[in-house]
Amino acid sequence: MTEEIEFILDSTEESMNGSIAHLEKEFLNIRAGKASPAMLGSVFVDYYGSATPLSQVSKISVPDARTITLQPFEKNMLQVIEKAIMIANIGFNPMNNGDVIIISVPPLTEERRRDLAKQAKSEAEDAKIGVRNVRKDANTDIKKLEKDGTSEDICKSAEEEVQTLTNTYIRKIDELLAAKEAEIMKV
Repeated sequence: MTEEIEFILDSTEESMNGSIAHLEKEFLNIRAGKASPAMLGSVFVDYYGSATPLSQVSKISVPDARTITLQPFEKNMLQVIEKAIMIANIGFNPMNNGDVIIISVPPLTEERRRDLAKQAKSEAEDAKIGVRNVRKDANTDIKKLEKDGTSEDICKSAEEEVQTLTNTYIRKIDELLAAKEAEIMKV
């Protein structure tokens, strides 16, 4: 195979790996009943005029499976953090005891579990679309090389290799989704 084809295949695989990594990151934000600091990953606090991730203005800990505690680095940030959690609309009701913010993670209802499973399915479908777009771009690049004089046999085998990569990554996405759905639906 030519150097250009090797480059296309390497960048294709790297981009598909990126889709998997993004999917895993999105799955962390979908909670499955147990308390986790990652649940608050999407919360940003107005810290002296700039949107700052919650983890940078407070210590987040999980004392048990149903509780998250936040210890702000500055006492005057208690109300600001509490307000930011409410605005983030992630289904939590923070309680402020003057020193720390305590969040009780409610157990998931059957309906909420189904909604979370749908959300996971949607994220997996987005990842599959990303993988397919990478495949399309790679095949377009290979076709350009074929027009520029690269042999048809080499280009055909490269396209087959891209399809093999696509199938492998789609399978990985399906496996990740099945594991996440099992985790969500487990009571």
